[in-house]
Amino acid sequence: MPVPDVLPLPTQRLAPLTTLRLGGPARRLVEATSADAVVEAVRAADASGEPLLVLGGGSNVVIADDGWPGTVVHVANSGYEVHRRPDGSVLLTVEAGADWDGVVAACVAEGLGGLECLSGIPGRTGATPVQNVGAYGVEVADLLVDVDLYDRRTGVVRPGVPAAELGLGYRTSVLKGRDDAVVLRVRFALPGTGASAPVRYPELARVLGVEPGAQVPAAAAREAVLGLRGGKGMVLDAADHDTWSAGSFFTNPVLPEGEAPVGAPRWPAGPGMVKVPAAWLIEQAGFRRGHPGPGGRVALSGKHVLALTNRGEGTTADLLALAREVREGVRARWGVTLLPEPVLVGCGE
Repeated sequence: MPVPDVLPLPTQRLAPLTTLRLGGPARRLVEATSADAVVEAVRAADASGEPLLVLGGGSNVVIADDGWPGTVVHVANSGYEVHRRPDGSVLLTVEAGADWDGVVAACVAEGLGGLECLSGIPGRTGATPVQNVGAYGVEVADLLVDVDLYDRRTGVVRPGVPAAELGLGYRTSVLKGRDDAVVLRVRFALPGTGASAPVRYPELARVLGVEPGAQVPAAAAREAVLGLRGGKGMVLDAADHDTWSAGSFFTNPVLPEGEAPVGAPRWPAGPGMVKVPAAWLIEQAGFRRGHPGPGGRVALSGKHVLALTNRGEGTTADLLALAREVREGVRARWGVTLLPEPVLVGCGE
């Protein structure tokens, strides 16, 4: 008897499906193991008129303690295909539910460079264009070709929606913060060689012992990135509460150059604009690594102040209280309002 592609799960708990291990139960939780099954499950929820939450790796969400009052579709379609093109480049097609770091690792193992600076980022591939995931000088926007989407408004699958139509910006896209389009699969263009992307990030260049702009074997860059991320608690480890987070909780503010705090590091971010590191603002506002939240149940990571962590017994309410404390402290010290990077589900700051 064939195994169905839409599987009702035996538990409705959402916390285990998130990297924060936070969030209450769903009224109904199903797992979709193919793109067609994702569409089927979403259509069924829409037809019933109940609220719908589409959940991937749970690495960039903060779910309310009350949970979700409708259906949660857990996207679990996996797999990828490599198509080598006549010019030597590669078209990489990845199912939305594929584990992102697993895809990066497989590409590096196959001698395909381009994605290695995005190593160690938790979550599923379908979320990468939504957030325009980026790290160590590389963004998804640099490599994204197109996505296949299910349009909930029309009930139609839209194959091959070009990257240019997605409004990709710093940690955002037109898909972020909306629920009417569901990513089914993603395509990337890779150079087709074993060399890394040019090493743009100074910290990474320093670790690799090269000048910015140089290229190295993709495997070497991946190893260095994993080392850097691990040192900041940004590589998942079930035994290490410093990694029970949603990654960087706040985005780096982009400000008019004249409004950037005096003495703050900064990088160009367009005409007259600069990007200022949120971690610097937080530290200079008096918050240190390990700063505790309510009851010590949550805390800033002991490795990196940008990560808000669940110490094992925390609640979403605890985490958001800590986020407010940090945000208000930075605003009082610098007049800059930090914005959250993860998506807040059923809750607000």
